[in-house]
Amino acid sequence: MTQNNADHSNKRLLLWDIDATLIITGGAGDKALKRVVEERYGVRDDLHDIEIAGRTDSGIAHSILRKYAIEPTPENVADFLDDYIVHLEMLLPKTQGRVMPGVKEILDRLRPKEDRVLALLTGNLRRGAKLKLQHYGLWNYFEFGAFADDHPDRNELGAFARARAREKHSHDFDVARIDVIGDTGHDTACGKIFGARTIAVATGSWAAEQLAACEPDFLFPDLSQVDDVMRQLDW
Repeated sequence: MTQNNADHSNKRLLLWDIDATLIITGGAGDKALKRVVEERYGVRDDLHDIEIAGRTDSGIAHSILRKYAIEPTPENVADFLDDYIVHLEMLLPKTQGRVMPGVKEILDRLRPKEDRVLALLTGNLRRGAKLKLQHYGLWNYFEFGAFADDHPDRNELGAFARARAREKHSHDFDVARIDVIGDTGHDTACGKIFGARTIAVATGSWAAEQLAACEPDFLFPDLSQVDDVMRQLDW
């Protein structure tokens, strides 16, 4: 029993964002949203007035529906997102994306470690997350996740991730042993809400200066310096 407790106490839960943190899809998600809008409302909308980076798919759908004076009922949001997933699946093979620098090597090093738990905390729907990460060969690295299906507010997703970690590992991870990794200030804010260690990477639309203003615990330009990143984070 003592040994098991020791093993649990050494475990660290790593909660990863997807877009512009693990991968970029060449705009597949944004294009899918715009196609749904064009199909539904007959207009070409660049969605410049809709914040997308770091937001949940369900939250984005709420904002788009309101813009077009559609009541964002659960049914209307679900219908919009069903159409989005259809377009996303079609667009992923047609857009030029990639795995972000250092990510694959870091995941390969972490996966065999019994005291490192890889999971997702993302604004994507679970279906969208799976489509994206399967396309880039990363889906099977992650045991579970918290997704836009769980709640439209990203700041609420930490509780879902912790609950699933508890179910999966029969262990209540202390917040000091949880990392939230992402490329926007929304990721950092989400982690801070429940007391996690926050790791920002300036690989998305938020500049390093913007991320620094959010006061993450660590800030990297990217994850390409794998040895240094893993040493600093004690991964």
